[in-house]
Amino acid sequence: MTPTAEPAQGNHRATYREVLAEPRFRLLFSTRTVAITADALRITTFSVLVFSATGSALLSALAFGIGFLPQLFGSLLLGSLADQLPPRALIAGGYALECAAALLLALVRMPIAASLGVVALVALATPVFGGASSRLVAQWLEGDAYVLGRSLNNIASSGAQLFGLALGGAAVAALGPHRALAVSAVLYLGCALAIRIRLPRLKLGEFGGTLGSARGDGGAVRASLHGAGLLLRGHTVRRLMLAQWLPPAFVAGAEGLIVAYAGGRHFAPGWYAVLMGCLPVGMLVGDLLVGRLLRPPTRERLVVPLIALMGLPLVGFAAEPGVGVSSCLLLLCGFGFAYGVGLQRPFLDALPQDGQGQAFGLLGSGSMTLQGVGPACFGSVAAGIGTGGAIALAGGAAALTAGWILTWHPPTSASADETAARRAPRRLYRAERAAGFRKPSSQSGARREAG
Repeated sequence: MTPTAEPAQGNHRATYREVLAEPRFRLLFSTRTVAITADALRITTFSVLVFSATGSALLSALAFGIGFLPQLFGSLLLGSLADQLPPRALIAGGYALECAAALLLALVRMPIAASLGVVALVALATPVFGGASSRLVAQWLEGDAYVLGRSLNNIASSGAQLFGLALGGAAVAALGPHRALAVSAVLYLGCALAIRIRLPRLKLGEFGGTLGSARGDGGAVRASLHGAGLLLRGHTVRRLMLAQWLPPAFVAGAEGLIVAYAGGRHFAPGWYAVLMGCLPVGMLVGDLLVGRLLRPPTRERLVVPLIALMGLPLVGFAAEPGVGVSSCLLLLCGFGFAYGVGLQRPFLDALPQDGQGQAFGLLGSGSMTLQGVGPACFGSVAAGIGTGGAIALAGGAAALTAGWILTWHPPTSASADETAARRAPRRLYRAERAAGFRKPSSQSGARREAG
């Protein structure tokens, strides 16, 4: 990838201990981990609740995915708020909103459509809270410490999802779905209180926004749409976002077929859960090893090989292997997710300083949305070519993404002139941002970046 730091700094390898020594990051990291556990608990429990009330597999699946799909729209319409409102109030308010939604689902017997609407509305606001948190991490951690901070978040996310799924099953069995939802509300409330009490209150200039800047000509929605448009029109930012969106979306399409594949191959009951668990286990190991053992330039050089490692093992499902081989293939695929560690520094370097919140929100919401679309697309394909063939097709698509990235991955021996030429799109993008958000306008004054 394009170098983003001076050689001495670029070769410095941070440690997880250094990252966790930053108390503000430690607070954001711990509350986010608890919140992801609550998310997994709420999502699975709500899906069970809907299925028990309706008996409809379609509505149960919709209840499972309704918290993902609206996030992209929320990022496009509200993402600028992540850079314009005080982050402590924004993040604590986000957890409080999640708590209120979980309590509403637990205590109020609503029609299914209304319940789905509550979850969808919360999902619309999720990118704003997540973008504000990610922006603070980028401000408080520098250089390789930031990369390892993102890696730690990925590791915690995988572990928290696994724990949340297990906790959801145990809580539903022991307490019933309504009380299990109340447990998730308690977890969200604890996160909100921790942020409100322990996160420092930043001054206006420290988070880059101006109170009321979202109320300019057209308001926050117009500012958010304009900011998202500038982000996606920037060549460097757009391709780095696509590189982080597409491979996970293809793998999610394959993951959504694992249950059907296990059933079609007549594996013993429960083996589908083992297969599904292989992906997050591989992700945990990959992020830990790549983040801890490799130097930053090496991580960035391994982006393409690791994406290929995500896709190529899945191609092996065309031969419809048994349980043992399938498990190994999925572990290797999960390990390949560590490619994201090598993209964190170039992505951050490509962003304007006053627009990181919306960019991180758009990155996360776009990824979640495409991972929701992937299973539907490859599930449709499986009806024609079988589940093994569809999983292999998804893996081939991920491998093709690696080939595409290889076309713009700069060689390490590039000359200074070539390096300057590669950095030109980033300078042009920053100039676009400056023209679009900092130049005084006769109608709306100085516009703030949307994100």
